[in-house]
Amino acid sequence: MKKLKNYYMHLRHQSMERKWIFPLAIGSIFSLFLLFLTTLTSLDGSPLLQFHQYFSSSATTAAAAASIFVESKLRPIPISSLPPPPRLAYLISGSAGDGAMLHRTLQALYHPVQPNVRMITKANLVTYRGPTMVANTLHAAAILLKECGDWDWFINLSAADYPLVTQDDMLHTFSYLPRDLNFIDHTSDIGWKEFQRAKPVIIDPGLYMTKKSDVFWITQRRSVPSAFKLFTGSAWMALSRPFIDYCIWGWDNLPRTVLMYYANFISSPEGYFHTVICNAHEFRNTTVNGDLHFISWDNPPKQHPHYLTVDDMQRMVDSNAPFARKFHHDEPVLDKIDTELLFRGRDMLIPGGWCIGNGENGTDPCLVVGNITVLRPTAGAKRLEKLISSLLSEDNFRPRQCI
Repeated sequence: MKKLKNYYMHLRHQSMERKWIFPLAIGSIFSLFLLFLTTLTSLDGSPLLQFHQYFSSSATTAAAAASIFVESKLRPIPISSLPPPPRLAYLISGSAGDGAMLHRTLQALYHPVQPNVRMITKANLVTYRGPTMVANTLHAAAILLKECGDWDWFINLSAADYPLVTQDDMLHTFSYLPRDLNFIDHTSDIGWKEFQRAKPVIIDPGLYMTKKSDVFWITQRRSVPSAFKLFTGSAWMALSRPFIDYCIWGWDNLPRTVLMYYANFISSPEGYFHTVICNAHEFRNTTVNGDLHFISWDNPPKQHPHYLTVDDMQRMVDSNAPFARKFHHDEPVLDKIDTELLFRGRDMLIPGGWCIGNGENGTDPCLVVGNITVLRPTAGAKRLEKLISSLLSEDNFRPRQCI
């Protein structure tokens, strides 16, 4: 990790345009994770669920924590040897019937901090393939900025996603990164999407109706924009706090203009943030071209990826990605991930440095919360470090930025 840290320090000196932001924790070092639960509405009017949570990097003293860690060879890392851990804000969305999976994902991402969970009950209409998902994501980000703006990255997930590393792994690895990096898979080579997505004009009834219906097309088509360049990519991303600020406030009006354009764009979550960040001079050099996910696609890709099973386990591990998708509810591979990668017992939280219970008689060691001063990374941190080192290598980082 020291090698990775030195590379990032060198990277910061290479670009005078960059403004790396390292918030300093005053009094104590902790990370923040906001889990926010919103009720949405499905096509038939049934509620859709959505979570956001405040997330805390928490830990315990080395002596107490060592008694409950699953691998005796791994030791807590003293806080004095680490940069300040980041604060991560998650948006986890799901549809009707996803409650159990959302609860499982919550357990897999949880770290203690107060306040911890915020529930939003007012419904948001979200139409599949429509721009209302972008509006809903911006709504979540605005709540995060209003109610607790002291976070570093905004990560969007769905109920079909699941982590492949612990949160201590995430926080440990991200501690070494400049806080203005944006992990967003993107390209300007829109290919077939120019004819099938950029030129058609759609209407999303979810923008103006009280009950949802599917999007519909109008007969007239439009030309590709000349005021800005279109980019496309994955709908899953980890965006920096400065860029989220820019998207919400839009001080030069680009985010607002692009948002109005994408209001009539099919599958706008795969293009809105990408187009904004790559057309904004202030942020276009902060992009890391990757979505931090393992996803199994057909070749050529179809509209939806494969559902992952036990047969995909080794490929998931070898990808070094911190997240994977899509999973069926109660898919057996999730239990295998819990056991082999997350060290989580059934219906328990993922153990971290903050868990100091003794785990006797099968009890959850995280029921006893320790001192939030030490992170306890596992082998997952090494895998994640390898992925990020590749994404930030000379062969991948600069050559793949907004081209």
